[in-house]
Amino acid sequence: MSKPRQAGSTVSDIDRLVHEPARLIILCHLSVVDAADFLFIMRETGMTQGNLSSHMEKLAAAGLITIIKEFVGRRPRTLLRITDEGQTALRAYVTTMRHLFSGIAE
Repeated sequence: MSKPRQAGSTVSDIDRLVHEPARLIILCHLSVVDAADFLFIMRETGMTQGNLSSHMEKLAAAGLITIIKEFVGRRPRTLLRITDEGQTALRAYVTTMRHLFSGIAE
């Protein structure tokens, strides 16, 4: 298991795994649902099948999401679910970005 991600206030504190735009949008979508179908995430993000697969494998390898493969009847279905560690990493990322952007005039 990796070390816990903690929010900070410098650029070096940004979690690069979460910060990558495609992975960030995947985590954001998954953070508000129990689980999401691969095809739903693909449509919502506009990613290609290969691109989404690559990013979800990186997130799964880091323990931020789980990938559930099952059959519905005879059809394969892939579900993605954010883990507790993924929720924590996303919250820490948001906190870090808030710290970095605090003080910037609107």
